[in-house]
Amino acid sequence: MLSASARLIRLLSLFQAQRSWTGAGLAERLEITERTLRRDVDRLRTLGYTVDSTSGVAGGYRLGAGTALPPLLLEDEEAIAVALGLGNPSDGKGDIENASMRALAKLEQLMPPRLRKRLDSVRASVVPIARGKSEVRLKAVTLFAEACTDRAELRFDYRDHHAKATARTVEPHRVVQTGQRWYLLAWDTAREDWRTFRLDRIVAPVPTGARFAARRLPHGDVAAYMEQALRISPYLHYARIVVHAPAKALEAHLGWVGGVPEAIDEGTTRISTAANSLDALAVWLGCLGHDFEVEIPNELVEHIARVAERLGKAARRRSGARVSAAQTPA
Repeated sequence: MLSASARLIRLLSLFQAQRSWTGAGLAERLEITERTLRRDVDRLRTLGYTVDSTSGVAGGYRLGAGTALPPLLLEDEEAIAVALGLGNPSDGKGDIENASMRALAKLEQLMPPRLRKRLDSVRASVVPIARGKSEVRLKAVTLFAEACTDRAELRFDYRDHHAKATARTVEPHRVVQTGQRWYLLAWDTAREDWRTFRLDRIVAPVPTGARFAARRLPHGDVAAYMEQALRISPYLHYARIVVHAPAKALEAHLGWVGGVPEAIDEGTTRISTAANSLDALAVWLGCLGHDFEVEIPNELVEHIARVAERLGKAARRRSGARVSAAQTPA
C-alpha cells in the first residue's frame, strides 16, 4: 500500500492523462476505496488544485482548467520515499506501472537539483530483492546509498549477534532490502573480503574522507551474492575453504553445514560456509576425505592445529598401548 503522498502523485498523473474520471474508475486505478479517494481529492484541493466533482450515478471528478502543478510540498526524505515507491510499484504491471512512471517524471521535475542528485544516488545503489516493513530510517538508507555512489569509504561500529561491537572500515557497494531487513554490502578493508552488514546493527557511520576504486563481486550479481551470504550470515563463524576435489564429489558433505561450492577448475572447489562453532567446522573438514586449504579465518587454521594435535596424541597413545600389549609375555 502506497503512502498518502504517493497516492496524490499518482492521482495527479491520472488527471493529467485524462481530466475527467468517474469515482469508481479512479478508485479502481488507484486500488483504493471510494471513501479514501474522496479524502485524497480533498487533500489535493487544500494543496491548491481545482478539482470539480459531480454527483449521481455517473458522478466523478474533473481537474479544473488551467490548473498548474504547485511547488513541491514534501520534505527531502518524504520526496525520496515517494519517488522510490513510484519507481518500484508493488504490482509492477500495466496501467498502474505506466502511471507510476509518468508521475515519477513529474515529481522529478519539481525537485531541486540537490534533491535529484540524492534520489539518483539512492536509486542507483539500492537493490530491493524483497520488500517488507522495516524499522530502518530512510535517512540511514540514503546515507549509505550516497556513499555507494560516491565511492566514499565509511567507518562505523558493528554489533554482532551478541551485541558486541567491533570497529569496521568498509568500501560500500550496494544497499539491499530483503524482507524486513536492510543490508549494506561492502568490502571490509581489514578482513580483505566482502561482508554484509545489517543496517540496524551499524552504529555511528562516518566517512573517512578516502575514495576507492570499484570492485567486482565474486558472483557479479548482487541478488545472487546476497542469497548466498544470507544462508550463512546467521552463524557465528564464517569460513572460506579451497578443496582439492570437484564440486560434485563434495555434494554428500555439504548437508553437514551451510555451504555454497564454487568451481575453480575441474579438480578444485572453493566453499563458503559457516557454523556456530569452530569445532563443527574442524570436524566437517576432517571428514571431507580430500586435501584442503583454509583461506579465512586464521582462527580456524589455529583451531584445526589444536584439534589435530589432540587427535594425534590419542592415536599415539592407542598405538603405544597396542605395542605394550603385544610385548607382554603370555
